Amino acid sequence: MGEPDAIGEAYAVQEQQSIGAMLAAARQSAGMSVAQISAATRIRESIVHCIEQDDYEQCGGPFYARGHIKSLAAAVGLDPEAVVHQYDQEHGGAPEPVRAAAVFQADKKINLPERRGPNWTMALGVALAIVVVFGMMRMLGGSGDQVQVAGVRQASARPSVPPNTPITEAPKPSPTSAKEMVTLRIKAKRSSYVGVHDGEGRRLFAGTLKAGKTSEWRAPGKVNLMLSDATAVTLQVNGKKVKKLGRRGEMVRTSFEAPKAPVKQKAR
Repeated sequence: MGEPDAIGEAYAVQEQQSIGAMLAAARQSAGMSVAQISAATRIRESIVHCIEQDDYEQCGGPFYARGHIKSLAAAVGLDPEAVVHQYDQEHGGAPEPVRAAAVFQADKKINLPERRGPNWTMALGVALAIVVVFGMMRMLGGSGDQVQVAGVRQASARPSVPPNTPITEAPKPSPTSAKEMVTLRIKAKRSSYVGVHDGEGRRLFAGTLKAGKTSEWRAPGKVNLMLSDATAVTLQVNGKKVKKLGRRGEMVRTSFEAPKAPVKQKAR
């Protein structure tokens, strides 16, 4: 009875999560909607939906697809270079660099026009235009400087992109005692996305946990967990194994609270 399950697990270890599913899981773990990720990366929502479905037809070619994937990965907290490398492996490798000599090589001789005498009418028109522009600048005074400063301030208000991940953020110390801590231990049977947050929403980990790797996190009070594949990992909470989280390929969101300390009764 155990042999089919063992064979299935052996094949399952070789499988990897698709790029679209990994980006979608990371976006949901970060609490961002498609509209928010579109505003942060300047990528149209329709293209974000297509990439999360592993459809790159609307990207306009492999060059733009790689750029979109790198921007989305950085915005949701994944390692952009690692995700683009996975895309290259699945689509025939990275594109070859274009030589500058091939771009600027001329196939035909360039015939220079014959030099003619000066066009005094055009020269007079250009001189008149310069005089008019100079007069307008003197009349406007220093308004150009104010416009430039306003442009700089507006540019600084653009939304910042989250740093590359996986990210591990140490929660701020709290007066909670050791008995109220939650210890989460995860071992990956195959590579899968994992998101861990404490009870106040601070991110402890967000990224792909590679097959065979074991990680552990501790937080006071409560831990929120997000898995992109319920059967890809084994889970222990405070030393106790959690038997079943869901079906194969199912995305799971759950939380675990610290055990409450027993109430001591006063002696009579």
